[in-house]
Amino acid sequence: MKTCLPRLVISLCLGSFLAASTVRADDVTDSIDEAVKAYKANDFAAAAQALDAAAQLVRQKRGDLFKALLPAAPSGWTAEEATSQSAGASMFGGGVTAERRYTKGDSSITVKLITDSPIMQGVMMMMSNPMFANSDGGKLERIKGQKAIFKNKNGSGSVNIVVNGTLLVQIEGSDVKDADLRAFAEAIDYGKIAGML
Repeated sequence: MKTCLPRLVISLCLGSFLAASTVRADDVTDSIDEAVKAYKANDFAAAAQALDAAAQLVRQKRGDLFKALLPAAPSGWTAEEATSQSAGASMFGGGVTAERRYTKGDSSITVKLITDSPIMQGVMMMMSNPMFANSDGGKLERIKGQKAIFKNKNGSGSVNIVVNGTLLVQIEGSDVKDADLRAFAEAIDYGKIAGML
Protein backbone atom coordinates (compact mmCIF):
# COMPACT_ATOMS: atom_id res chain seq x y z
CA MET A 1 0.00 0.00 0.00
CA LYS A 2 2.83 2.40 0.92
CA THR A 3 4.62 1.86 -2.42
CA CYS A 4 1.45 2.71 -4.39
CA LEU A 5 0.99 6.09 -2.70
CA PRO A 6 3.97 7.89 -4.36
CA ARG A 7 2.83 6.60 -7.78
CA LEU A 8 -0.70 7.84 -7.14
CA VAL A 9 0.57 11.29 -6.11
CA ILE A 10 2.79 11.51 -9.21
CA SER A 11 -0.10 10.44 -11.46
CA LEU A 12 -2.43 13.03 -9.94
CA CYS A 13 0.18 15.81 -10.26
CA LEU A 14 0.95 14.88 -13.86
CA GLY A 15 -2.75 14.74 -14.71
CA SER A 16 -3.32 18.18 -13.16
CA PHE A 17 -0.36 19.64 -15.06
CA LEU A 18 -1.55 18.23 -18.39
CA ALA A 19 -5.08 19.47 -17.79
CA ALA A 20 -3.82 22.96 -16.88
CA SER A 21 -1.52 23.14 -19.90
CA THR A 22 -4.41 22.11 -22.18
CA VAL A 23 -6.63 24.86 -20.77
CA ARG A 24 -3.89 27.48 -21.19
CA ALA A 25 -3.04 26.54 -24.78
CA ASP A 26 -2.05 29.53 -26.91
CA ASP A 27 -0.14 30.29 -30.11
CA VAL A 28 3.18 29.26 -28.53
CA THR A 29 2.01 25.87 -27.26
CA ASP A 30 0.07 25.29 -30.49
CA SER A 31 3.31 25.83 -32.48
CA ILE A 32 5.22 23.49 -30.15
CA ASP A 33 2.51 20.82 -30.49
CA GLU A 34 2.67 21.24 -34.27
CA ALA A 35 6.47 20.80 -34.14
CA VAL A 36 6.17 17.61 -32.05
CA LYS A 37 3.60 16.19 -34.46
CA ALA A 38 5.79 17.00 -37.48
CA TYR A 39 8.87 15.57 -35.75
CA LYS A 40 7.09 12.28 -34.98
CA ALA A 41 6.08 12.12 -38.65
CA ASN A 42 9.76 12.62 -39.65
CA ASP A 43 8.86 15.96 -41.29
CA PHE A 44 11.92 17.70 -39.86
CA ALA A 45 11.62 20.84 -42.01
CA ALA A 46 8.07 21.48 -40.75
CA ALA A 47 9.16 20.69 -37.18
CA ALA A 48 12.00 23.23 -37.39
CA GLN A 49 9.68 25.88 -38.87
CA ALA A 50 7.10 25.35 -36.13
CA LEU A 51 9.80 25.62 -33.42
CA ASP A 52 11.15 28.79 -35.05
CA ALA A 53 7.61 30.21 -35.01
CA ALA A 54 7.22 29.29 -31.33
CA ALA A 55 10.55 30.97 -30.49
CA GLN A 56 9.51 34.12 -32.37
CA LEU A 57 6.17 34.21 -30.54
CA VAL A 58 7.99 33.90 -27.20
CA ARG A 59 10.30 36.80 -28.17
CA GLN A 60 7.24 38.90 -29.06
CA LYS A 61 5.68 38.14 -25.67
CA ARG A 62 8.93 39.21 -23.97
CA GLY A 63 8.90 42.45 -25.97
CA ASP A 64 5.34 43.18 -24.82
CA LEU A 65 6.35 42.57 -21.19
CA PHE A 66 9.34 44.90 -21.55
CA LYS A 67 7.11 47.66 -22.98
CA ALA A 68 5.33 47.81 -19.62
CA LEU A 69 8.69 48.54 -17.90
CA LEU A 70 9.36 51.72 -19.87
CA PRO A 71 8.91 54.77 -17.61
CA ALA A 72 5.92 57.11 -17.66
CA ALA A 73 6.60 60.63 -18.90
CA PRO A 74 8.12 62.86 -16.20
CA SER A 75 6.39 66.14 -15.43
CA GLY A 76 6.43 68.44 -18.47
CA TRP A 77 7.22 65.62 -20.91
CA THR A 78 4.87 63.84 -23.32
CA ALA A 79 5.24 60.10 -24.01
CA GLU A 80 4.45 58.41 -27.30
CA GLU A 81 3.06 54.88 -27.39
CA ALA A 82 5.63 52.22 -26.49
CA THR A 83 6.62 49.78 -29.25
CA SER A 84 8.51 46.49 -29.36
CA GLN A 85 10.39 44.50 -31.97
CA SER A 86 11.80 41.01 -31.93
CA ALA A 87 13.91 39.02 -34.35
CA GLY A 88 15.73 35.70 -34.38
CA ALA A 89 19.52 35.50 -34.64
CA SER A 90 19.27 35.01 -38.40
CA MET A 91 17.83 38.53 -38.82
CA PHE A 92 20.12 41.47 -38.02
CA GLY A 93 21.79 39.48 -35.24
CA GLY A 94 18.53 38.99 -33.36
CA GLY A 95 17.23 40.52 -30.18
CA VAL A 96 14.18 41.85 -28.37
CA THR A 97 13.70 45.62 -28.15
CA ALA A 98 11.07 47.76 -26.44
CA GLU A 99 11.21 51.52 -26.84
CA ARG A 100 9.36 54.74 -26.16
CA ARG A 101 9.97 58.31 -27.30
CA TYR A 102 9.36 61.33 -25.08
CA THR A 103 9.24 65.01 -26.06
CA LYS A 104 9.23 68.39 -24.34
CA GLY A 105 9.35 71.38 -26.68
CA ASP A 106 12.40 70.88 -28.91
CA SER A 107 13.87 68.23 -26.58
CA SER A 108 13.42 64.51 -27.23
CA ILE A 109 14.53 61.38 -25.43
CA THR A 110 14.17 57.75 -26.48
CA VAL A 111 14.40 54.95 -23.91
CA LYS A 112 15.13 51.44 -25.21
CA LEU A 113 15.36 48.08 -23.48
CA ILE A 114 17.45 45.67 -25.56
CA THR A 115 18.18 42.01 -24.83
CA ASP A 116 19.36 38.87 -26.70
CA SER A 117 21.32 41.15 -29.02
CA PRO A 118 24.97 41.14 -30.21
CA ILE A 119 25.13 44.85 -29.33
CA MET A 120 25.58 43.70 -25.73
CA GLN A 121 29.16 42.52 -26.35
CA GLY A 122 30.40 46.00 -27.27
CA VAL A 123 28.68 47.67 -24.33
CA MET A 124 29.93 45.03 -21.88
CA MET A 125 33.48 45.63 -23.15
CA MET A 126 33.10 49.38 -22.49
CA MET A 127 31.65 48.71 -19.03
CA SER A 128 34.56 46.46 -18.07
CA ASN A 129 37.20 48.92 -19.32
CA PRO A 130 36.61 52.60 -18.40
CA MET A 131 39.24 53.60 -20.99
CA PHE A 132 36.79 52.66 -23.76
CA ALA A 133 34.00 54.66 -22.12
CA ASN A 134 36.21 57.75 -21.72
CA SER A 135 37.66 57.59 -25.25
CA ASP A 136 34.62 59.23 -26.86
CA GLY A 137 33.68 61.60 -24.06
CA GLY A 138 31.69 59.21 -21.88
CA LYS A 139 32.21 58.61 -18.21
CA LEU A 140 31.53 55.58 -16.07
CA GLU A 141 29.25 56.17 -13.08
CA ARG A 142 26.51 54.50 -11.02
CA ILE A 143 22.82 55.28 -11.35
CA LYS A 144 20.51 53.60 -8.81
CA GLY A 145 23.27 51.10 -8.07
CA GLN A 146 23.73 50.18 -11.74
CA LYS A 147 26.92 50.73 -13.76
CA ALA A 148 26.24 53.36 -16.40
CA ILE A 149 28.13 55.08 -19.20
CA PHE A 150 26.96 58.70 -19.25
CA LYS A 151 27.68 61.05 -22.13
CA ASN A 152 26.32 64.48 -23.10
CA LYS A 153 27.96 66.84 -25.56
CA ASN A 154 26.26 70.04 -26.69
CA GLY A 155 22.84 68.72 -25.70
CA SER A 156 23.16 65.42 -27.55
CA GLY A 157 23.57 62.73 -24.93
CA SER A 158 23.14 59.12 -23.93
CA VAL A 159 23.13 56.81 -20.95
CA ASN A 160 23.85 53.08 -21.34
CA ILE A 161 23.14 50.75 -18.43
CA VAL A 162 23.57 46.96 -18.42
CA VAL A 163 21.24 45.01 -16.10
CA ASN A 164 22.36 41.53 -14.98
CA GLY A 165 24.76 41.35 -17.91
CA THR A 166 21.90 40.48 -20.28
CA LEU A 167 19.78 43.59 -20.90
CA LEU A 168 20.84 47.03 -22.09
CA VAL A 169 18.93 50.14 -21.06
CA GLN A 170 19.78 52.76 -23.69
CA ILE A 171 18.65 56.36 -23.20
CA GLU A 172 19.38 58.78 -26.05
CA GLY A 173 18.43 62.44 -26.19
CA SER A 174 18.76 65.52 -28.31
CA ASP A 175 18.59 69.11 -27.06
CA VAL A 176 18.73 67.77 -23.48
CA LYS A 177 20.49 68.61 -20.23
CA ASP A 178 22.38 66.15 -18.02
CA ALA A 179 19.52 66.37 -15.50
CA ASP A 180 17.00 65.25 -18.16
CA LEU A 181 19.00 62.12 -18.99
CA ARG A 182 19.50 61.31 -15.30
CA ALA A 183 15.79 61.79 -14.54
CA PHE A 184 14.87 59.16 -17.14
CA ALA A 185 17.64 56.81 -16.00
CA GLU A 186 16.42 57.07 -12.40
CA ALA A 187 12.75 56.56 -13.36
CA ILE A 188 13.42 52.97 -14.46
CA ASP A 189 12.71 50.09 -12.07
CA TYR A 190 15.88 48.00 -12.45
CA GLY A 191 14.68 45.49 -9.86
CA LYS A 192 11.61 44.66 -11.98
CA ILE A 193 13.76 44.33 -15.08
CA ALA A 194 16.19 42.01 -13.28
CA GLY A 195 13.25 39.90 -12.10
CA MET A 196 12.22 39.26 -15.71
CA LEU A 197 15.64 38.16 -16.97
